[in-house]
Amino acid sequence: MSNPLFTRRDLLGAGAAITAAASMPSPARAAAPKSVNPVGVATLGFNTLTNAQLADELAANDVRLIQLFLAQTDSRYWKYNGRSDLSDFTPDRARRIAEAYRAAGITIHSLGVYTNLIAPDPAERAANLDYFEAMMKVAAAMGVHTLITEAGHYHPDDDNSVEYHFREPVWHQTVDTVRDLVRRAEAHDMTILVEPFYRGFFATAKRTRLFIEEINSPRLRVLLDPANLIEVNDLPEMFDQLGPYIQCLHAKDRKYHIDRGVPAGQGDLNYPLFVKLAAERVPDAPLIAEYVGLKDYKQALSKLYSAMPAR
Repeated sequence: MSNPLFTRRDLLGAGAAITAAASMPSPARAAAPKSVNPVGVATLGFNTLTNAQLADELAANDVRLIQLFLAQTDSRYWKYNGRSDLSDFTPDRARRIAEAYRAAGITIHSLGVYTNLIAPDPAERAANLDYFEAMMKVAAAMGVHTLITEAGHYHPDDDNSVEYHFREPVWHQTVDTVRDLVRRAEAHDMTILVEPFYRGFFATAKRTRLFIEEINSPRLRVLLDPANLIEVNDLPEMFDQLGPYIQCLHAKDRKYHIDRGVPAGQGDLNYPLFVKLAAERVPDAPLIAEYVGLKDYKQALSKLYSAMPAR
């Protein structure tokens, strides 16, 4: 995730793209071989469509797996690094949204809940944990049992030379917070996947592994997004450190020394090596194309499929 919001320019012309997609051959459909890792898309960039419209669009192009971000026009609950008011998001609404995808033959792998787990204010952290638990109930109503998050971001206005997320007390505080989160996940039969990012609390593959091992719970696992770590880890290092814990992968891209991620194939990530390692080390972990929308998801999927060996 990280820097998750598409700019207004990114989403201009989305309505025209829907019409064009209906009359054009699908690169995603034409290029999709039988692959080792399941392939899907994250729904965050499709925020001009209802969930039913998005289900129809994806199904028409043979996309059968999604990571759901509640960013569609009939489910405006997406909030990065914070929380949303879920008071009107009833279990029945959650079930209807899930059914729109399942009726189209699409599986919801996981739900994005990128709240802030490192906020310094105990009351804020507690509220964020309660929000996360409320999202677990939404997920349960949808028949989904996996949720994705980062640790969150906080930048204090002080003269401390150490980044907040690297300070010693923050490590211990976050261990306690995530242990609380894991207890709630156990109660709701959920698994939490944390996503590393080189400018956040989970800054390297090794640091993420050490945290997972300290928590020591099967309810806490990893979503690996290699584009988030290419500044600090090589691809083999990522899989060496995190392999036993990876349950999902993001397939986006990033140029070196640039913060913003880009769709697959537009950055410096070695995609043939990435999919090779994914197939060898975690063949059951889905590859979720991220940072894509109507205008570019087919091209990103084609790039991803082209790097994959057929079975």
